[in-house]
Amino acid sequence: MLLPTSASIVIALLMGIAGVGFVLWQLKRVLAYDQGNDVMREIGAAIQEGASAFLAREYRVIAIFVVIVATVIAVFLQWQTAFCFVSGAIASAGAGYLGMYVAVRANTRTASAASRGLHEGLRVAFGSGAIMGMSVVSFSLIGMTLLYLIFNDDPNHLTYITGFGFGASSIALFARVGGGIYTKAADVGADLVGKVEKGIPEDDPRNPAVIADNVGDNVGDVAGMGADLFESYSGSIIAAATLGAALGKGETVAFIGLPFLVAAVGVISSLFGIYMVIGKERDESVLAGAVSNASLTAKCVYYLSQYVSRIDENASLEDLLTALRRSVWGASVVILGLSLLAVLMSGLHFNYWLVIVVGLVAGNAIAYVTEYFTAYTEKPVLAIAKATQTGAATTIIQGLAVGMMSTALPVLITAFAILISIWLGHKADGTLAAGLYAVALAGVGMLSTLGVTLATDAYGPVADNAGGIAEMSHLPKEVRHRTDALDSLGNTTAATGKGFAIGSAVLTALALIAAYITAAKIDGLDILGPTMLPGLLIGAMMPYLFSALTMMAVGKAAHEIVMEVRRQFHEIPGLMEGTGKPDYAACVGISTESALREMIVPGALAVIVPIVVGHVLGKEALAGLLVGTLLSGFLLAVMMANAGGAWDNAKKYIETGQYGGKGSDAHKAAVVGDTVGDPFKDTSGPSLNILIKLMTIVSLVFAGSFGSGWLNF
Repeated sequence: MLLPTSASIVIALLMGIAGVGFVLWQLKRVLAYDQGNDVMREIGAAIQEGASAFLAREYRVIAIFVVIVATVIAVFLQWQTAFCFVSGAIASAGAGYLGMYVAVRANTRTASAASRGLHEGLRVAFGSGAIMGMSVVSFSLIGMTLLYLIFNDDPNHLTYITGFGFGASSIALFARVGGGIYTKAADVGADLVGKVEKGIPEDDPRNPAVIADNVGDNVGDVAGMGADLFESYSGSIIAAATLGAALGKGETVAFIGLPFLVAAVGVISSLFGIYMVIGKERDESVLAGAVSNASLTAKCVYYLSQYVSRIDENASLEDLLTALRRSVWGASVVILGLSLLAVLMSGLHFNYWLVIVVGLVAGNAIAYVTEYFTAYTEKPVLAIAKATQTGAATTIIQGLAVGMMSTALPVLITAFAILISIWLGHKADGTLAAGLYAVALAGVGMLSTLGVTLATDAYGPVADNAGGIAEMSHLPKEVRHRTDALDSLGNTTAATGKGFAIGSAVLTALALIAAYITAAKIDGLDILGPTMLPGLLIGAMMPYLFSALTMMAVGKAAHEIVMEVRRQFHEIPGLMEGTGKPDYAACVGISTESALREMIVPGALAVIVPIVVGHVLGKEALAGLLVGTLLSGFLLAVMMANAGGAWDNAKKYIETGQYGGKGSDAHKAAVVGDTVGDPFKDTSGPSLNILIKLMTIVSLVFAGSFGSGWLNF
């Protein structure tokens, strides 16, 4: 018996609830770890206070935006869409807040665990990242499935649910831009004065910007990244379901249910991948007891333990990367089997399982390519490190070249995935619409293991904070050595996470563009039409304008931080000698005010421009705008994210003792490259993939209101 769509939705809801159960269990487990000594607790409390204060103020600003937009949607469209919009915003904000809540508490616990061993530190940090990953997946599934069930009797229910994606996108953009401005202003300011001018170590307690820097890691790279991928995950399912609605045959619309079902089984696969890192190691006595007692449970626990990664004290960066790769690949293998079962149960063509495989392979391939261009074990980063010997200028030149070079393979992988998906879908059901549905399903497949993929990313800021806490608490050198190893791993996994997020954004945005064209009733697009080319040009310009605004925002805020840090070193007696006490709150305040002030214009542009273009130039021009933004935004985002990650790890490589190590001229040049790359990889670059998707989903929500435009060609 084939599985009805309603059953697929209910299964997805139940798996979302199960994911929340895991989150609560893992949260209790992480918080049970020791927080270390009193100094560590005091530093951790300062970071918690700064992060919570910023996020509370940021959410108050975003709440005003949400209320205004929800009112506009309710008045000019439907109240149901407005309700879904608010629901998406609340769910996204909730997932981001929960991820940050545990991250700012796991940092001291990771530093304490690292004093007992490298694997213990990895287990705590990754465990906190797993909470972020599973929160995003679970909150998204619960939100969308409940809304589907609530509005199921209304024929426009899928139109309403696009509002959920709009709400998630809005939170994601403001969280990414605001958090990115905060974190990089503090980071750049701390590095330029502390490491370059004063020659003191990173995370030195004498640096007045050090707490703001640690706070920024959490609000930008945890809460911001969580909201970002929440929106990608939700958008991919919404796009596939919307396109699937046009392909449904009979009373059971299996095309709608399949993306929800694939996401549901993805929860199981993600939990397996997470277990491979945080599970208990093999214990031969467990097997002996299982055999003697004939205990099936004990046997299962034992055999599962064979897959847990084991890290010894002498593990290299490659060993650590392998451990996390195994968790992602293990989850991918599990999802292959479960998604095949999902396709068969839905009664759809076998080709749709192949499409899911294409998405998974493409996602892992993009992550691998990103890792190659950003890991300091590989040639691109080593070339940047070598260039530091001749100064900051050659360091920046080489880093830009690496970033530009790194765009080629992700573009080819994504293009190939799109072509294969369209071909498979067309072969399955004989229409272009089926091919576009297949592209959307490939995006769902790529994000199906998000629970574990995001965990490998979100753990990085926790490890970074742990290193800072170890430095400020004057823990033994071997502890800082372990946290540095985890931090270097986090830099690489963060870069691969950004590449993964950008690649999935392209597939999701393409599917949303197809859904917009269908919803706007556009019969065909003429590239030589009077409004199409202007739309393409405006769209291609948008990522550059957006990036300029966010880069300048970081520059302005960093300038204020630099001046404040210089002032404190000049005016506070004994600060450089370690007898004076820095005013950490002043730098936290500057970062907070700057981020909240500067995030408004870029965020508003992403919503306003599509609506204005749609009404003034018409719905065809808006389609051109979306295509132009997708193309230029994809390339610019990959270039920025990878160049920034490569500069950062080139600095880390030199800090291992190469080319003179810390304090050398090569290190100073690398720090300059890293400060240029900071807003590239943590503010502008990752915000672009949200810009791409937010503009498409805004267009989809308002599609019915656009006509031929005011110019009437």
